Amino acid sequence: MTELMPGVEHTPLALLMLGRQNDPLSERGVDCPGDLPPASDPTLVERAREAKATLGKDLFVLGHHYQRDEVIAYADVTGDSFRLAQQAAARPEAPYLVFCGVHFMAESADILTADNQAVVLPDLAAGCSMADMASFEQIEDCWDVLTDAGVADVTVPVSYMNSTAAIKGFTGRHGGTICTSSNAERALEWAFAKGDKVLFTPDQHLGRNTAVRELGLSLDDCVVFDPRKESGGLTGQQLRDAKMLLWKGHCSVHGRFSKESVDDVRVRVPGVTVLVHPECKNEVVEAADLVGSTDYIIKTLEAAPAGSSWAVATELNLVRRLANAHPDKTVVFLDKTVCFCSTMNRIDLPHLVWSLEELVAGRVPNRITVDPDTAHHARVALAQMLALP
Repeated sequence: MTELMPGVEHTPLALLMLGRQNDPLSERGVDCPGDLPPASDPTLVERAREAKATLGKDLFVLGHHYQRDEVIAYADVTGDSFRLAQQAAARPEAPYLVFCGVHFMAESADILTADNQAVVLPDLAAGCSMADMASFEQIEDCWDVLTDAGVADVTVPVSYMNSTAAIKGFTGRHGGTICTSSNAERALEWAFAKGDKVLFTPDQHLGRNTAVRELGLSLDDCVVFDPRKESGGLTGQQLRDAKMLLWKGHCSVHGRFSKESVDDVRVRVPGVTVLVHPECKNEVVEAADLVGSTDYIIKTLEAAPAGSSWAVATELNLVRRLANAHPDKTVVFLDKTVCFCSTMNRIDLPHLVWSLEELVAGRVPNRITVDPDTAHHARVALAQMLALP
């Protein structure tokens, strides 16, 4: 359980749904619901500054793109999950690494950093619904099913970065690789050069979209393995015929966008370019104008001409930040309803202040550690990803 934070007032989760003050999207007449309230304790900003200054070079704060602005303000570096893990590994002189992200990201940072460095997650409840959709026991059972069907020997596991350390370790043990949304195509090309089939976990949408759009496979080449059903809900023949074995998992944020959202925004914003993340459903990706990773989305908007209009399908904190950064462009959220990453948003300023002040007091709160055997095999899979052409 996450420890309570003495002296720090908690912001109720329900308040995440209230208010739109200081929202440039609303000022432009574009509906962007769900503005976050200011920190309830007026001393939090100064306390964060003081704690960070006291810790000095002993501290390195990492902030994921989906974090709220009040947290990003204290990050030494921002980025996606793998870039942040790399940045943590590049700071061997910092004994304290405070990871403002979710649990699997902090695990990756621990895997890639030295034993004398402590990776701290300000709130242990900051998990990832997608990563939680594939447990180690479930994927072991899946491999047994593939073995019984006679296809395990020709199947290469490819696991998305958004997976637990245990899943990354499984992938390394079985000769597979990790991928990100940026290099999924290269990872699949490598895997198919090595085997006949790919077991792609845990996000079915990224696996399907990459296989169909980038590798030219058909939707019929893809089957979904449901760990809650006997034999994944698939027959032995289906397993033998398929090229892509997709885990039944998805991102709770990107999975909510629909084809109707795309059709609607084209009516609401004439001339809009629809830019979506590949974790979206296939129907959304096919209806969009551009598809790419978080980094691709950011760079695309940076390079876009003034006066252009964009509808972006990704986490709302990032979309709002991009709108703030590009006032010369119209940047709207693809959907009409709130789409924060609820678990990512558990890292707020009160939790960050508490974790920093604990470090100042000589206590290491919420340290994330991965057991040595799992970490070893996970590093094998991560190293294979870094070695991709």
